[in-house]
Amino acid sequence: MKSLLHPPRLANKRTPKLLLLSLLFSAQVGLAQTKDPIVEAIVKEATQNSQLESLGHELMDQIGPRLVGSPQMQQANDWAVAKYQGWGISARNEKWGEWRGWQRGISHIDLVHPRLRSLEGMQLAWSPSTKGKGVTAETIILADVADSVAFQKWLPTVKGKLVLISMPQPTGRPDYNWQEFATAASFEKMKAERTAQTEAWRQRMSKTGYTARTLPVALEKAGAAGIVMSNWSAGFGVNKIFSAYTKKIPTVDLSLEDYGLVYRLTASGQKPKLAIQAESKERGVVPTYNTIAEIKGTQKPDEYVILSAHFDSWDGATGATDNGTGTLVMMEAMRILKKIYPNPKRTILVGHWGSEEQGLNGSRAFVEDHPEIVQKIQAVFNQDNGTGRVVNLSGSGFLHSYEYLNRWLAKVPAEIRNQIQTNFPGMPGGGGSDHASFVAAGAPAFSLSSLGWSYGNYTWHTNRDTYDKIAFDDVRSNAILTAILAYMASEDPTTTSREKSVLPVNGRTGQPGTWPSQNKPTRRGGLD
Repeated sequence: MKSLLHPPRLANKRTPKLLLLSLLFSAQVGLAQTKDPIVEAIVKEATQNSQLESLGHELMDQIGPRLVGSPQMQQANDWAVAKYQGWGISARNEKWGEWRGWQRGISHIDLVHPRLRSLEGMQLAWSPSTKGKGVTAETIILADVADSVAFQKWLPTVKGKLVLISMPQPTGRPDYNWQEFATAASFEKMKAERTAQTEAWRQRMSKTGYTARTLPVALEKAGAAGIVMSNWSAGFGVNKIFSAYTKKIPTVDLSLEDYGLVYRLTASGQKPKLAIQAESKERGVVPTYNTIAEIKGTQKPDEYVILSAHFDSWDGATGATDNGTGTLVMMEAMRILKKIYPNPKRTILVGHWGSEEQGLNGSRAFVEDHPEIVQKIQAVFNQDNGTGRVVNLSGSGFLHSYEYLNRWLAKVPAEIRNQIQTNFPGMPGGGGSDHASFVAAGAPAFSLSSLGWSYGNYTWHTNRDTYDKIAFDDVRSNAILTAILAYMASEDPTTTSREKSVLPVNGRTGQPGTWPSQNKPTRRGGLD
């Protein structure tokens, strides 16, 4: 990666260009050292009058997770509009599609034989309700058969049973814990056994002739009473919580510890029984929205600086770091800008996108529905990978991005700026988050990439992504960064270049790299 304020190496006519770059660098450093009253006021407002904690409490604790199609998603949309309007910012909910409406109810899972124990677990999103007294049934382990023919012969045995379809983990301790306390030989032995067990389970699944998506449906058709799984996220007490594929029987996820207990009891012939109460409500077809707010530009109102974060989440917890924190950053930046910089040159627009988790659908719909805005974008700043302070900024493949991004970054306080590594021209985002929707359409859009804070294991799509995982000092830093970047992009007398870099050859195919194509959103989801 390139260091901050350091443009890419230029070939040919070396001396004049080096002189030009040296002058550019000196000018940018001089600019950074010149105090800007707007920048100073942004920093002061963010540090002395921060609204982040109260906004986080309202969104994560009071509203909760924001699964597309859920009442909480609609509640969050309306809440955000009210917040913006209370700050004097024009805001609206813009419909872009429809989704299967679903409302989570109480999950209660108990071991009732051979002993009693309440188990830690929950139904997956869009799991059918158990209704009435729920489901009580014996458990059975997914068979290890020779091939798909043998599996079809085995399938009738699942009738009336709860089928365990996940591999039991050999250890509930994450690797860092083993590394700290185990002998080297013991650690290596565990890893070898786990690798062999994982491969054996992969083959077991493969020989059924089904995939992780189609297997639950086949078991449901064969008369299973329910699906029990455990999607461990390689950390203490943490599982990934995604969606169910069954339509009539419940699909539940158990903690590693309790899944292992039930699996061992089943394997040893104890014939354990579980009682599952998984309440949920089907809500038919419901509209889906993006929440849009804007501070109108005074000199170039038809040119746009866009702040971007997806609003939806999975609902294993409350979606605090994916992407509650990105949402808070953009809301706080807009609040600060309205107070400190109420008359921007260009329009500053914020998009809180719906259904990012199912394929960037909200932002793709916005790009498709608003070509007049996309054609006039000065820059998009997107944040969507956890609570950490921003430490990476890529040029997204735009050849001259180093010129304007470095010019804007020069105004950011050194304690924030110096932690950011830049990479120019970088590579265009292929679909990891909503900036990719704009990049595919040729608009300069950039991901504000954050420090990890164990995001991948502990909070990304997990049952532990809650308010207490937010590092508010880092989020505050990101709000300051975003507000200053938006201010600088709005004020810049020049329009950003959209010239694309020549992408490197694809190492796998040997073919020249190609710019990501613009994909259509799914505008009617979960209804097939």
